[in-house]
Amino acid sequence: MSKARWPVLKVLWRNPRLLLVRPALNIFFLKYMRRFQAQQVGDNVILHSHLPPLNSPAYARFIDVQLLGRAAGPSHAQVGLTNACPQRCAYCYNRERKGRPLDTGALLRIVRDLKEMGVVWLGWTGGEPLLNKDIVRITEEAADGCAVKLFTTGSTLTPGLAADLKKAGLFSVSVSLDHWNEDIHDANRGVKGAFATALRAIDVFRNVDGLHVGVSAVLSKDMIRTGQTEDFLAFLERLSIHEAWLSETKPSVQEFWNDSHVITEDEHLSLVRLQDRYNKQGRMTVNYLGHFEAREYFGCNAGHKMVYVDAFGEVSPCVFTPLTMGNVRDKPLPEIFKEMKTLFPSEDSCFINKNYPLFQSYSRGRIPLPREDTLEILRRVRFGPLAKFFALYYSARSGRHE
Repeated sequence: MSKARWPVLKVLWRNPRLLLVRPALNIFFLKYMRRFQAQQVGDNVILHSHLPPLNSPAYARFIDVQLLGRAAGPSHAQVGLTNACPQRCAYCYNRERKGRPLDTGALLRIVRDLKEMGVVWLGWTGGEPLLNKDIVRITEEAADGCAVKLFTTGSTLTPGLAADLKKAGLFSVSVSLDHWNEDIHDANRGVKGAFATALRAIDVFRNVDGLHVGVSAVLSKDMIRTGQTEDFLAFLERLSIHEAWLSETKPSVQEFWNDSHVITEDEHLSLVRLQDRYNKQGRMTVNYLGHFEAREYFGCNAGHKMVYVDAFGEVSPCVFTPLTMGNVRDKPLPEIFKEMKTLFPSEDSCFINKNYPLFQSYSRGRIPLPREDTLEILRRVRFGPLAKFFALYYSARSGRHE
């Protein structure tokens, strides 16, 4: 791994307007950056893959549009490029979603809308995004102003496609890998050979110059409780990847709507401490989603600064939240999001981890929940306080729903 030298100075050199940001926010970001050791990957200085490269045009837009311009729109978005997938993961947040798939023209319009709304980071998900034959074209459109990340199982990947994606502007990729044991990973993914497919994809991506390569892992509660996460990280480090992107299993589908699958606050904090301890070593970056979402940092951004558009056009607060506020075929995306944001004020803990019991009463086998039931659930939700970043961000304003 190549450690970036003087990352803060490089950010200031490329983005002098950062000095116009409120001092309290700059101090917050400086403290947050100390939790990681920035890497030099090709021309990019990367703190972790959930933020644009610190020296990129996308990060400059983040400063201008979000920090200084106070855009009302989201900063981050994920888009389902297809719901087709050769794997069948029990915990997949998309596998029960159905409908008429969006065509390439519609996906390109969504990308343009998101950029106009203020999005600076875009993640491709699915299904298996590589199964969309126009993924390179869509990536090229998105990369003009956004940092683009791919989440993939690696299925159907070729060296040529990997190179084309990097040339189109892809800055980071996370290959799905949940365990060091081949049989356990294949069982989790519902298909024999998933482990071998993932390892091959990692090798292919690692041979693309300048591409940030990581693994996205869904940690079961059993892995967390029995201390297997550190063994898993040791295995990942031997793969010579840049980053381990970690998330616990989320209660996004019916099979996981019970306490036995949802991590406790102590388990969450154990992963936060593990990330901080691991990142001090300056080797592979550990990027735990729950760390980003912690009350000390950014909290839950679902429906506030994060939005998800699935492969059928349904608009959800995030990939893990099985509800819809509308479909882009029926209403413009900016209008859907504007209403959504009034209902999702951001808070200091994960929305779905806290509120999944409400979905048990309304689902009746439907995912995502239709708009009318979404609104009924939200009338019963009690949001918590803002996390540290948004408390600072909104401290000079009178409301939380800018």
